[in-house]
Amino acid sequence: MRVAMTGSTGLIGSQLSDLLSADGHQVVGLVRPGSRPRPGETVAWNPDNGDVDTAGLQGVQALVHLAGESIAGEHLLLGSRWTSEKKRRILDSRIQGTETIAKALATMTDGPQVLVCASGIGVYGDRGDEVLTEDSGPGVGFLAEVVQAWEAAAFPAREAGVRVVHVRMGVVQSPNGGALGRQLPIFKIAGTARLGSGRQYVSWVALDDVAGVLRHALVTESLHGVVNATAPTPVSNAEYTRTLARVIRRPVLPIGVPAWAPGLVLGRELVDELLYYSARVLPERTEASGYTFSEPHLEAALRRMLAR
Repeated sequence: MRVAMTGSTGLIGSQLSDLLSADGHQVVGLVRPGSRPRPGETVAWNPDNGDVDTAGLQGVQALVHLAGESIAGEHLLLGSRWTSEKKRRILDSRIQGTETIAKALATMTDGPQVLVCASGIGVYGDRGDEVLTEDSGPGVGFLAEVVQAWEAAAFPAREAGVRVVHVRMGVVQSPNGGALGRQLPIFKIAGTARLGSGRQYVSWVALDDVAGVLRHALVTESLHGVVNATAPTPVSNAEYTRTLARVIRRPVLPIGVPAWAPGLVLGRELVDELLYYSARVLPERTEASGYTFSEPHLEAALRRMLAR
């Protein structure tokens, strides 16, 4: 297939591009103004004004939409504070980007017939030890509101008969980015520490499996709607902390980190939703559709990706 992709140069996009290319597919990147599209390899788009070069999408069979404002930002440990402006950019980038893509596909007769959109498990909110699947309703909080609006923005494509899949990603594990990549240097020096009580669930997923689920969504014609990209074995924060400490051979600090401490720097809303909320998410529909996770167990996944 020829597969168009927004966010093709990011952490997940790069991994997926390599995977699809290894399968023999051609990846066509969608690039924003200021970039230089290469004929036959990239297509221009501008979600700020709703423009897509639909001529460049003629003959493209599928589109993967990964682009969006970073949820956390680039702070050394986690991210940047959720100011009103930052929250507006997070929400607008997802709605505008998805609507731009969906409306463009709805007008095409020889364009992509499948749209795979990134989404997030933040939609479930803080649910304690409740088992959550794709059939579970949304929770409350900023990210829950963002994800609901984000997924709803694909309506024009669905209405036009395009097969749409929303891949709700868990906490992606990679030494090259995300929370693990940012915090790993600190953990190697100071050791690891649980967050608060450590009882909150971490629904993690290896980067390889995120790319794998996205590819699975592209090629599985019976799949549509929501699927969870989370390992089938979510763990508590305390277990995650002990496992990572064992893998990198560093001690577990005896005292948990209270939410107010990182909250002083990053704000309690961001800290609570990204670190202290509990979501025990299972990929029920993903596995039922035939996907087998390559990294279902946390310790084995961490040892492989960290070469330990």
